[in-house]
Amino acid sequence: MFEERPLYGGGRRHAPADQATVRRSNLGLVLRHLRDAGPRSRARIAQETGLNKATVSSLVAELADRRLITAGDVDRGGSVGRPGLLVELDGRGVCGVGVELNVDYVAVLVLDLRGEVVAEQRVPHDVAALGPERTLDEVARVVGEALAVAAARGAVPVGITVAVPGLVRSVDGVVTYAPNIGWHDVPLLDGLRARVGPGCPIRVENDANLSAIAEWAMGPEARTPDLVYLTGEVGVGGGLIVEGRLLRGAGGLSGEVGHAPLGDPALVCGCGRRGCWETVVGLTALLRAAADPDDPVHDHGRDLEDRLAELAARADAGDRRTLDALHRLGTALGNGAAVLINLFNPQVVLLGGYFAVLGRYFMAPMLAELRERVFGPDLAGARVVLSTLGFTAAVRGGAHVALEAVFDDPTLVPVAEPASAGT
Repeated sequence: MFEERPLYGGGRRHAPADQATVRRSNLGLVLRHLRDAGPRSRARIAQETGLNKATVSSLVAELADRRLITAGDVDRGGSVGRPGLLVELDGRGVCGVGVELNVDYVAVLVLDLRGEVVAEQRVPHDVAALGPERTLDEVARVVGEALAVAAARGAVPVGITVAVPGLVRSVDGVVTYAPNIGWHDVPLLDGLRARVGPGCPIRVENDANLSAIAEWAMGPEARTPDLVYLTGEVGVGGGLIVEGRLLRGAGGLSGEVGHAPLGDPALVCGCGRRGCWETVVGLTALLRAAADPDDPVHDHGRDLEDRLAELAARADAGDRRTLDALHRLGTALGNGAAVLINLFNPQVVLLGGYFAVLGRYFMAPMLAELRERVFGPDLAGARVVLSTLGFTAAVRGGAHVALEAVFDDPTLVPVAEPASAGT
């Protein structure tokens, strides 16, 4: 039988398991197996999970009643006997919502249980200038629009997860310190709940942690057991997956790599300290080096990807200032990433956000710096990979975490009402 190890959180409380608890666990086991392994016959599910065939048949019937799985094609695997039907993940009737608020935008993404996008939106928003109340108004607006799209498709939300670039007290959803957006002790959970309503569970989490979860669950290096994810935003954070588990730290505050003292001691970070790593690798540092203050690439009212596309166009055109700024960035990024490789010995270092968009321009100086500073041979076995999730990593991770509640306990989704006669 497969060993289920939760990626997110600190594990479950151990308690005696009654019959209902065992059944919920087995329902989740079958549902996860179909998600991870793809369509399967009942016999193959039994073989691969270690459950007996009668139990699997009963579990499959209940999951179908809850419209979480559906019958697929005939199993043509070549086994002896009458071929059976494959069953596959359905779950189009439930969805998870990921939300991200960052320095200059608010984004939302809705995924169904199969990981397919139901709704998606990102809008420019100067979070620091507009403050918590107006930002939460905007978050509630974009969430409301996304939920309306989901409802039109018959999908009911099972959770909302909000990604924030800073320290978060997840137990009560308070943003304790997010220097790049100027928030201190903001009760985000309570504020959003008051605007969205009590009908859907809401969770607040650090953006880098959620991005790392998204990469582990659905990125190009999915299921890599030891992985470091670096956000490429105004602030720089790290999400760490160690032996298949999110490394949260004693207080849940691990991953604040952007504030390691690896930057320019003459530069003041958004946190108020000098010499933080993000003073030389954050988006603000790149823009400052690549363009004058009145240049349109500094305009927070423009979509971030449009501004990055402008920088890429200048680099392609051979603009010396842009290319020099990207080269210095790559060297500084390699310096800090070498520390992370020496500390955690990951298989993969994933570059997200703007790092992924512009990585082709600074990868060479970054790798050169890594080869100089990583202790083990061949970068200690690590590979540097550009994320394909781009700026959707945090919202995808948020939607994934919201949906995990269903995989933990499929009975959260009620049994579907039978269709009335004549419909």
